[in-house]
Amino acid sequence: MHISLSNLAFKTPQLFPLHQPIFPPKLLHHQVSTQSHVNVLKGSGYLSEISKKIDNEEQYRIARSQVNRKVLDLEGYSIEGLSVGGQETCIIIPEFKCNFDIGRCPSRAINQNFLFITHAHLDHIGGLPMYVASRGLFNLKPPTVFVPPCIKEDVEKLLDIHRTMGQVELNAEVVALDVGETYEIRNNLVVRPFRTQHVIPSQGYVVYSIRKKLRKQYAHLNGKQIEKLKKAGAEITDTILSPEVAFTGDTTPDFMLDPCNSDALRAKILITEATFLDDSFSIDHARQRGHTHLFEIIANAEWIRNKAVLLTHFSPRYTIEDIRQAASKLQSRLSAKVVPLTEGFKSMYT
Repeated sequence: MHISLSNLAFKTPQLFPLHQPIFPPKLLHHQVSTQSHVNVLKGSGYLSEISKKIDNEEQYRIARSQVNRKVLDLEGYSIEGLSVGGQETCIIIPEFKCNFDIGRCPSRAINQNFLFITHAHLDHIGGLPMYVASRGLFNLKPPTVFVPPCIKEDVEKLLDIHRTMGQVELNAEVVALDVGETYEIRNNLVVRPFRTQHVIPSQGYVVYSIRKKLRKQYAHLNGKQIEKLKKAGAEITDTILSPEVAFTGDTTPDFMLDPCNSDALRAKILITEATFLDDSFSIDHARQRGHTHLFEIIANAEWIRNKAVLLTHFSPRYTIEDIRQAASKLQSRLSAKVVPLTEGFKSMYT
């Protein structure tokens, strides 16, 4: 480490208490002018003290970044992001390399290859141009953006407008994926949209893992017999789809009552909204705005077969304490683990 002390008269170490900066910060960026100055520093212990301070700063920076990056570990998946009603929603699952909605494009979302848009409200899609542009800036491959078919043309127009205004390339594959269709993300992972009810066209998504299971009629065979059947071209396995994560986006709770959406309610993790939490707002108020009131989730708790429920999209009127108290009410009605996403909300004590 080089420290410049050009034209600096040295004084005895006692003049520099260890709890104060040893030198003005601007002096730390220059180069030592003579070897004798380095020897003086070594002899006085300055370098060791500076080194300690730098080590402490680095440890603080790492610890701070870990605190700031709040990750939820649910059913073997790392889930992060934030969802504040009317402001921004972006849920990130690194294991899938995907984002659900893009909000204002938080920095961690940029590294994910896939983006699933539930609907076209700005707090869910506003960060799309930044997401695409940032991936290009960092030389990442163009993302694949899944949208409801009815907004595909407008999404492409949106990107075209930003290409023209910014005179930049915005490379992305925009895929219209309709309810009931299946898209293979990778060889062991597929996604299917499901129908939700909002004030504008919307849809949720279920991500499935894929595995092969030997058919029952061949279960009694040994390895050589199974190998012989495979060489003969026999189909000896069934493909099993297991719903892993379901994301609703904005919706009324009516999606729970649609038999076609059963996979969303038996996925390992259900990520759903709960915009309103208490008597301050009625169920009708929530429904008129295409949202879910916690009271209706509680009323429909019998349909929830998930192992974990991640509640999102709370109104910014609520504090962290309000949210946690409300989540505990739902927890008392469910065997599933109930977790509220409180990132972006304030405590009543701050």
